[in-house]
Amino acid sequence: MWLKPEEILLKNAFKLWVTEKGNDYFVLQRRRGYGEGAGGLTGLLVGTLDTMLDSTSKVAPFRILHQTPDSQVYWSIACGGTKEEISQHWEWLEKNVMRTLSVFDSSDDITSFVQGKIRGLIAEEGNVSCGQEDDPEKFREALLRFEKWFDLPQKEKLVTYYSCSHWRGRVPCQGWLYLSSNFLSFYSYLLGSEVKLVISWNEIWRLEKTSNVILTESIHVLANGEDHYFSMFLHLNETFLIMEQLADYSIKRLFDKETFKEVPSLSDPLQITKRGLEMHARNEQFRAFFRLPKEENLMEVYESFLWVPFSQFNTLGKICLSESYLCFASQDGSQCHVIIPMREVIGVEKPVRSSRALTVCVRGKRSLRFSEVRDFERLAGAIRRRCGITASPQHSVSTEIIRGECQSLINHIEDSPEDVALMVGQKDSSKAVSTEALMTVFHPQDSENMDPKMLKEKMKEQSWDIHFSEYGRGTSMFCTKKTRDLIVHGVPEALRGELWMLFSGAVNDMATNPGYYSELVDQSLGTSTLATDEIERDLHRSLPEHPAFQSDTGISALRRVLTAYAYRNPKIGYCQAMNILTSVLLLYAKEEEAFWLLVVVCERMLPDYFNRRIIGALVDQAVFEELIRMHLTQLTEHMTDLSLFSSVSLSWFLTLFISVLPIESAVNVVDCFFYDGIKAILQLGLAVLDYNMEGLIRSHDDVEAVTILNKFFDNVTNKDSPLPQTVQQNSVGHNHNKASSLLKVDISDLIKEAYEKYGDIKSEEVESMRKRNKLFVIQTLEDTTKQNVLRVVSQEVKFSASQLDDLYALFKRQHFLSCYWTMNSPVLLHHDPSLAYLEQYQLGLNQFSLLFSLLEPWSLCSGRDAFFLWAFRLLDENQDGLINFREFCCALDILYSGSLTNKLKFLFKLHQPPVSNTSDDSVIRKSPERGRGKVDLQVYLKQWQDEILKKEESIKDLPRINQVQFIQFSKTLYNLFHGDPEEESLYHAVARVTSLLLRMEEVGRRLQEPASPQTSTTSQTQALLEDCLPDGELSSPPEGSTPNTPISMEGRSIPQEIEWSFAFEQILASLLNEPVLVRFFERPVDIQARLDHAKSSQLKAKANM
Repeated sequence: MWLKPEEILLKNAFKLWVTEKGNDYFVLQRRRGYGEGAGGLTGLLVGTLDTMLDSTSKVAPFRILHQTPDSQVYWSIACGGTKEEISQHWEWLEKNVMRTLSVFDSSDDITSFVQGKIRGLIAEEGNVSCGQEDDPEKFREALLRFEKWFDLPQKEKLVTYYSCSHWRGRVPCQGWLYLSSNFLSFYSYLLGSEVKLVISWNEIWRLEKTSNVILTESIHVLANGEDHYFSMFLHLNETFLIMEQLADYSIKRLFDKETFKEVPSLSDPLQITKRGLEMHARNEQFRAFFRLPKEENLMEVYESFLWVPFSQFNTLGKICLSESYLCFASQDGSQCHVIIPMREVIGVEKPVRSSRALTVCVRGKRSLRFSEVRDFERLAGAIRRRCGITASPQHSVSTEIIRGECQSLINHIEDSPEDVALMVGQKDSSKAVSTEALMTVFHPQDSENMDPKMLKEKMKEQSWDIHFSEYGRGTSMFCTKKTRDLIVHGVPEALRGELWMLFSGAVNDMATNPGYYSELVDQSLGTSTLATDEIERDLHRSLPEHPAFQSDTGISALRRVLTAYAYRNPKIGYCQAMNILTSVLLLYAKEEEAFWLLVVVCERMLPDYFNRRIIGALVDQAVFEELIRMHLTQLTEHMTDLSLFSSVSLSWFLTLFISVLPIESAVNVVDCFFYDGIKAILQLGLAVLDYNMEGLIRSHDDVEAVTILNKFFDNVTNKDSPLPQTVQQNSVGHNHNKASSLLKVDISDLIKEAYEKYGDIKSEEVESMRKRNKLFVIQTLEDTTKQNVLRVVSQEVKFSASQLDDLYALFKRQHFLSCYWTMNSPVLLHHDPSLAYLEQYQLGLNQFSLLFSLLEPWSLCSGRDAFFLWAFRLLDENQDGLINFREFCCALDILYSGSLTNKLKFLFKLHQPPVSNTSDDSVIRKSPERGRGKVDLQVYLKQWQDEILKKEESIKDLPRINQVQFIQFSKTLYNLFHGDPEEESLYHAVARVTSLLLRMEEVGRRLQEPASPQTSTTSQTQALLEDCLPDGELSSPPEGSTPNTPISMEGRSIPQEIEWSFAFEQILASLLNEPVLVRFFERPVDIQARLDHAKSSQLKAKANM
């Protein structure tokens, strides 16, 4: 075990130790009397001495010392009771520490680093052994250090912490890595040097495990343009997985606006835990492997053997139990797995107690025998509870009853073979929209047709019938390597819909939601939304040459499925490419089945593909590019820039090759996709590039390379397809080039080659690549959005490019700060991904006030809340309760770089209704969700036109302000001067301006009404103003004023019969007569200093709320 470093002056004191290994920095020693060479007098004496000592004084027989070449002092850092134990420590030092020490210049630095590293390992071993969240005392200590060092808001939830080293250039800093719900933080204090690092998860571009010459294994984090390397973890893989999960959680919550309502452990960012993250990751992996509905969670896991009847042997694997499914996956490389829905289980038997075995009986005369289950009684009880089967003798399901029910089911199947299709036991819930698969309606198979293609089709069907007889049919069928081989060779037309439903898991979704699709159709048909408008536009573009979609039957079915899905999932609504995919699904599956297949594809198999930014497709393109570099090195040597293949392959991923291959060939690709997922598409893409390798290497430019690939796809055929010529060659955008000189390529051969060459790519590796590339793809899109926003805004403001960049970063971070610690943030709840990029990040009143207070050029002494409220209302031109970046920058541009007139105009407009109303009307009013609400495009076009035609506002266009507004305006001016070097002069200047304006107004009234006996109002108004701004306090800020209240305070108000007002021109002219006021408003502002202050104080301002 690792020891707290202690100094040892003599390495071989009394010759009690023998050196076994050594290098420049470490020595491994064995105590005499142990191991080889234990004999001799010295060994006998040492052994006797150790035997006589009590247990607390005994010395471990092996130890590791730390030394430096120019020092005679040694430090004990590890000991072990066996050679194996001490060797593990030695190997860890050689692998993780030895190379690092060479970068230090002095022995003291080396020793300090080693001591800090060993102490960190000791602390982490204690954490791991006790469980960080199960040891409240240790976790509380870590939490106190976390709060003390980083000064983050108290609501920030610390998830876990690790000892590690952070590399700054070539020198490592030993310290502690803290992982919290929103931040990655690192702290180190070594030799008087403090290192403090705080990175938001949403700022990370890269998160990956790397290795190089110095670092054997480390975690690389790229954020804000800086590379950070963390190494020397005791458990690096565990640390990386937690970091990966936290980053993914942040991305989904902040960028995708996911609320995790169905995941209790993640629904509240204030309660997130390491255990909750691990459980969520485990559940996601479980659902993805077995293709289960998103409601299923892994409850229990048992190791056992499963009797495989078709192979006549027991295969080792794990039983995974959820609420509604019993699943088994082998671990011996046989690639065998089976999924048993609890609705299909009719009995559980325990044959012999001593065998620790149980038999699960399912419908269809099927039973599965599990043996060597450690806790088989608990498993049997869990299955019975989930199936509603009682274990009492009078209610137990006997073998005879089970056999009888199974036999009756078999007889029913023999009498009614058309009912065998899926065997899911659900009621028919689609009568209102019941249709057959379009292919059976428009191209029914002729059983008497005996041409070679039909004979080949019959042979395929017989092969599958044999497979069903051996491996089972329906939801509880065994899936093995042989199943994949049959898929690769091609699925018969008659079985395609059934197998798509089975392998995708859509059969389970449909079975557990009877009647759901019919209800959606009833609710969605007749609705008018942006999604339905897009659907109607694309209906006749979906396989237009196919007879099924030249009739109302196919078009109506396609409309119902797409409209129902848009209604079900308004976050996606409808996206292009969904129509092409759904058309093919309707050819081979019934309408309700096609709907559930679409659900599985959009929500589970191709996540984030069908949305405005097609993030999922871009991520898989990045994975594809990475695989090209790994497997097609000859191509990457010739073409260093692989972005061409990313752009070309986009349609491959979005439409599963349907848009580039003839329909009879594309369906074979879809077969593989539903069995192997995105892995099948990636493999086929590699095979396509490999097949065209020579032509691509010879190509001179991108156009020539694209032409080569297009010609290749034109010549892909399916020689075994039984479809008539009227259906064949109907791919979307297919180029009928009959004069092509290229050889025909059969799709079956191409798929076989893809599996033979690239079948070793594992689904787990693909998922890991997806996670690794998703961060970079999203941040690249975010950077593109930023550039678009800055390009638009830069034309309207005077900020430099770097200043605008800083402002955007501050604005975006403030937006995220409103989402960090709650799922109910207004900007989160009212987020609309269909809005333009200018509207993607917006601030509500509270967030605007916090950021504006950090950036506004004046130091308001009081009335800040009212000032920010009025500014917010003034900038919120569309009155939606949110401020976008353009509106925010335009306001700051006036205050920073505007003329004196524009600055005063801004302040003047703050005090005009409805901006200056006292009611807090900041309710957010957003447009309805994309999938359900009707969006009036004419309104958007009119707003755009108005903005283009909007002329510069003249000061003469501004309405006059009345008495209350004028006095409020005067108070605002007083509040601006707090802390200014000329504060007293400014106060007196404002007093002179107000007195002058009041006298001017009085003189004007007398000239207009010479015969009026009314007494002068100047003294009355001035007295009222002095009540709010007493002359005796002109030298100091008016502390007690509250500008958001009308001037009826203190029981006094201006008499209603006295009416007077001021125009902006009058106020401007009066202020221009005061040089001190002119200097104040024309004084240049150090913009960069304000930005730097805001960057350093933004998080603290949120923490102090």
